[in-house]
Amino acid sequence: MLDILKKFFGAGEKRSGTVAKERLQVVLIHDRATVSPEIMDKIKEEIIAVLSKYMNINRTDMEIALETDSDSVALVANIPVNSMRHAK
Repeated sequence: MLDILKKFFGAGEKRSGTVAKERLQVVLIHDRATVSPEIMDKIKEEIIAVLSKYMNINRTDMEIALETDSDSVALVANIPVNSMRHAK
């Protein structure tokens, strides 16, 4: 019940400052990774090429980034799918 009230009054929503901070952290993590922007662009294009074989994706709203932890790097992708392609 309390969760419903928090959502209704906006207590569960992120503020713009929080969202901006999270985006800046992603940019900083990306800069600290040992992948050049050219390589990152190539990775994105190859991911797009493979996914496009199976689904129609929204390229303008997609986000692909590297996130680092204390000793590892993860590729994180948010790729909106418009529709699936039918098998030929």
